[in-house]
Amino acid sequence: MALDEGNQSSVTIFILLGFSEYPHLQAPLFLMFLTIYTVTLVGNLGIIAVVRINPKLHTPMYFFLSHLSFLDICYSSVFTPKLLEILVMEDRSISFKACMVQFFFVCAFVITEMFMLAVMAYDRFVAVCNPLLYTVAMSRKLCALLVAGTYAWGGICSLTLTYSLLELSFCGPNIIHHFGCEYSAILSLSCSDPSFSQRMCLVISTFNEACSLLIILASYIFIVVTIVKMPSTGGLQKAFSTCASHLTTITIFHGIILLLYCVPNSKSSVKVASVFYTVVIPMRKPLIYSLRNKDVKDTLRLVVAKSLCPSI
Repeated sequence: MALDEGNQSSVTIFILLGFSEYPHLQAPLFLMFLTIYTVTLVGNLGIIAVVRINPKLHTPMYFFLSHLSFLDICYSSVFTPKLLEILVMEDRSISFKACMVQFFFVCAFVITEMFMLAVMAYDRFVAVCNPLLYTVAMSRKLCALLVAGTYAWGGICSLTLTYSLLELSFCGPNIIHHFGCEYSAILSLSCSDPSFSQRMCLVISTFNEACSLLIILASYIFIVVTIVKMPSTGGLQKAFSTCASHLTTITIFHGIILLLYCVPNSKSSVKVASVFYTVVIPMRKPLIYSLRNKDVKDTLRLVVAKSLCPSI
């Protein structure tokens, strides 16, 4: 174990165990995660490109969706490359500074996405409950401020949690039973009192989860009430179709969070849940939104047709 003089920490290198307990599965896991990561990049970049190409998609809903895709690319890219590396390389080490940087960015992107989904719920509320005032209420300036606010809040929360970890002492052991620098895995290696960091994590996590879910719940209560009052089935179907993809994404996102941090799990089950959260889920969102959205599917067909037949 590498040592460094100083009050804060004596550990300069952590060892990521990853899935080393399954040596015969390293190659298949590498190919599987590489495929998933490739699909994640292509799918989410595809959504961003489609939103930019089609003028019909230059609306607040798709503006937020493109940022959601960007966040999926970001936090998947923070974890997955290192996961792929430790699956094929004998060296499973990560420096203390790199570990803290990885934790900061993953935490920032996840919290930002949490509130981006809440902002999208508010957007659906305005679209369904006040359709005539939608373009006025959801102005470009407001959309930009909402997006900037989610990024800023994610950065502030992540910076606070990272600082609480940097205040701890790490004097050994330096083996992380995970494929990345996940909060509880880092905290378990501390040889100083982690109570301050734990309190900060509890307050920030509870506040963020409660606030985001409250915004989503309130938005959808008003949406359901409005839908129930709609006289025509056509209006009901249109309202439901605008919310179905978002509801699916919210259920998966918050379901995994609650499973990961609110249900007692073994180390191996936490790793599996983390894989779904950081690797698999970002791949599924493009499928959820593209398969359920006619405008996105039409634009994708047009792009594919033009690439195959440039004369079209």
